[in-house]
Amino acid sequence: MHGRLAGNAVLLQAVAQGAGALPDSVQVGVCVPGPYLAQAQALLEGSRVAWGVQDVSAFTSGAYTGETAAPMAVDFAATLAIVGHSERRAYHRESSELVAVKTQRALEAGLTPIVCVGETLEEREAGETEQVVGAQLDEVLAKLSPEEAARIVVAYEPVWAIGTGKSATSQQAQDVHAFLRARLAAKGAAVADVPLLYGGSVKPENAEELFRQPDIDGGLIGGASLKDQDFLAICKAAGAVSVTQ
Repeated sequence: MHGRLAGNAVLLQAVAQGAGALPDSVQVGVCVPGPYLAQAQALLEGSRVAWGVQDVSAFTSGAYTGETAAPMAVDFAATLAIVGHSERRAYHRESSELVAVKTQRALEAGLTPIVCVGETLEEREAGETEQVVGAQLDEVLAKLSPEEAARIVVAYEPVWAIGTGKSATSQQAQDVHAFLRARLAAKGAAVADVPLLYGGSVKPENAEELFRQPDIDGGLIGGASLKDQDFLAICKAAGAVSVTQ
């Protein structure tokens, strides 16, 4: 929940300009607070940067005051929707079942859902990481056909590494990504290729090492996305990795 019109304009224009210099293999998207969707559309249309929302309703319309339906986002040419972000799960008590329904609504509207999974510090220290993230992902996959599942993006965000300055080591992140990849592959061959993003305090300093891991396809960037130079440095790290792999 960041941004105002003037600051957004500076940030989005800088990102759009910087993205133009990236290799074609690098895809860049920003998910903005709902009130700024129109601004994102106006400033990013025609650029290499896609845009989307940070959440969608489990309903397509009706008496759900304050909610934003997936088709509403599509009216502003959005193509992305984050669902199940750890903050939504923690502060709004969103269950994995609700996240699965939101994923369905996003897909029905033609959006690409970025489905977030992740464990708390207590769960990691208890050795429950795979159990927790596996259950979160399974709830979503159970409601989707293999064809639908192949259209999602999955983001692993260890809750203990968000906004804390801590980050999983590249090997810790890779281990969880490999586990998630196997879980996706069990749904179908096409699902095995679903992009897997890492979202735990990705910074310019650690981005390239993280992106070089075999099952980390990119990042879901938090705090660093609020500074155009940091965000574009992370994008360039992705470009450097894509060119050499």
